[in-house]
Amino acid sequence: MEDGLSSFWGPVTSTDWCEKNYVYSSYIAEFFNTISNVPGILLALIGLVNALRQRFEKRFSVLHISNMILAIGSMIYHSTLQHVQQQGDETPMVWEMLLYFYILYSPDWHYRSTMPTFLFFYGALYAVVHALFRFGFGFKVHYVILCLLCIPRMYKYYIYTKDVSAKRLAKLYVATLLLGSMCWLSDRVFCKEISHWHFNPQGHALWHILMGFNSYFANTFLMFCRAQQREWNPKVVYFLGVFPYVKIQKPKSQ
Repeated sequence: MEDGLSSFWGPVTSTDWCEKNYVYSSYIAEFFNTISNVPGILLALIGLVNALRQRFEKRFSVLHISNMILAIGSMIYHSTLQHVQQQGDETPMVWEMLLYFYILYSPDWHYRSTMPTFLFFYGALYAVVHALFRFGFGFKVHYVILCLLCIPRMYKYYIYTKDVSAKRLAKLYVATLLLGSMCWLSDRVFCKEISHWHFNPQGHALWHILMGFNSYFANTFLMFCRAQQREWNPKVVYFLGVFPYVKIQKPKSQ
């Protein structure tokens, strides 16, 4: 949304969201949409430390790192509102979903080398095509399809998991996804009305915060399920009684 101080980055060349530009700094186009990515970075860092400390499979370390990269890319995009930076935000979103797809489906995939090879080349091809062409609506449809492909497997993990605390993580994942999607849609659909309000609820910034927690809950739930598959005796424990993480006990032979 136009208004505010002069722009350090030049004219807006990307999708512009429902937040006045350059209100607090000439270096940050959308202030709240930028800083709202910080919780996601911190949560991903916590997940990464836990995955490394307990020696989870490398896929989970890569997953947490991808969450951080995505949040950093989003910060750069919203602080500049430039087309190239928007691509640097959207392409990692697709890569991250391909990684989730691998983590969800690879345990039952009989030809183990084919899936990561296909997903790698698919992600590389998408990055090239996305860099050459603009397809805003096409990107959204493609991203939603990738998300929908992951849902059946997540549901299967949920119904086969008996642990109450792990099921609570899955419910928190769904709740943050639905609430975050409502914030995203309201910010996009009702921007004209919101622009006349005295107070902007910053729906897109709330989407960032909720998606940071959403990714953390999803990752933690998947770590629990994978630990169950490996017979590592996982438990969901709570730091300071409120913050969930997975604690495992590997057999001595591992």
